[in-house]
Amino acid sequence: MENRRTFIQKSGLAAGLMIGGMGMSPESYARIAGANDRIRTAIMGCNRRYGTYVQGFKQCENVEIAYVCDVDKRRQDVAVAAVNKAHGYYPKAEKDIRKILEQKDVDAIFVSCPDHWHTPAACMALQAGKNVYLEKPLTHNPREGEILIEFQKKYPNLKVQSGNQQRSSFESQEIIQEIHKGAIGEVFQATAYYGNARDRVPNPQKVPVPEWLDWELFQGPAPRTDFLDIWADYNWHWYWNFGTAETGNNAMHELDIARWALQVGAPQEVTSYGFKNHWKDDGWVMYDTMDATLLYPGGKIIKWDCKCRNNYQTFKDAGGRGVIVYGSDGTVFLDRNGYALYDRGGKKIRSAQSKEKSSTTGLGGEGYLDLLHQRNFFASIRGTAQLTSPVEMGVTSTLLCHLINISYKEGNKPIAVDPVTGHLKDESLMKKHWGREYEKGWEPILS
Repeated sequence: MENRRTFIQKSGLAAGLMIGGMGMSPESYARIAGANDRIRTAIMGCNRRYGTYVQGFKQCENVEIAYVCDVDKRRQDVAVAAVNKAHGYYPKAEKDIRKILEQKDVDAIFVSCPDHWHTPAACMALQAGKNVYLEKPLTHNPREGEILIEFQKKYPNLKVQSGNQQRSSFESQEIIQEIHKGAIGEVFQATAYYGNARDRVPNPQKVPVPEWLDWELFQGPAPRTDFLDIWADYNWHWYWNFGTAETGNNAMHELDIARWALQVGAPQEVTSYGFKNHWKDDGWVMYDTMDATLLYPGGKIIKWDCKCRNNYQTFKDAGGRGVIVYGSDGTVFLDRNGYALYDRGGKKIRSAQSKEKSSTTGLGGEGYLDLLHQRNFFASIRGTAQLTSPVEMGVTSTLLCHLINISYKEGNKPIAVDPVTGHLKDESLMKKHWGREYEKGWEPILS
């Protein structure tokens, strides 16, 4: 693996030097930089995010989908066919990611499966010598963020790209750089919001495990429980043993941008007001409406406004999701597709929109930012670019989601946080919420 990794990096650097000398565009650079080598990938999770890999890799030079992995046999078969249709070859299929990680010629793993699998899968991949593209939320609990960083430090030559794709937006990079230079004066607040029209979910029923599902592998690191019919698809999000609620599911994207704009890390206090306001008799066990405030030293605040089952557009000119940054001299709105800059009186000064669009609230969230983020990941493996969103960045933004959820679990009570370490100041809450129980033998342990 070390010899293979060195070869990929050296060939990528050679190509990068040649291209830089020729004065080529970033688009041309992205295509040609990989012409001297091939990065073999495996995709873990073949459902809603899968399509963005299959289509995106077509525009990433010399990248091969060598393996697809899913505990659902039906999805696995569809995934193999999709690769053949898009790329003209059949990848190997395997339901157990551990067997794929044993393959010496696999260079990178894309982790896109239920939340409880994210950190354990990433840690196993790093131990096996693989680079990791880790979708949000990076972790299922705060302790896993510390574990991920520990693993990354032990394997510094391997790349871990956080799946907060808006960090690769040219427009977001541009306007946030201007915010940092004082374009709207002294920034003091960012409001991150998300709205959707998620419908009633079924009331779960205990049923026999279907023949197409490996329930043991689905649970993986989670403590064992009976199979409920609601868990095989998207609705596992609304159960704490597998999911992290809408905050972990979607807020990580917007909270990350808010944190980036305000140049802050962990807060000093978090207060959540979360409630289940829709279909109170259905199988959804969490809040579906959330109003949270994160207070920072010096008075800066980040607010999280979530109404995922009521799609009224509170911010009518700003779509279903985005971030509004307030400063002493003006305001900036930004989302995945661009930004608008306003003066203090509310007059639009200027705006910019991406030529290629990305989905905002659609399931899977596919779009141009996925391609940019993927290209950056592959370029970093080849040694020709720095990661747009390294693991430390994603871990900090994911921590904000966990802190909001902890406040909710504690009855929407304020929780005090050490802004230096991100730890809860109340030791009893640390013991209760910081980590989780794992199925024996599945703990992500650094050896």
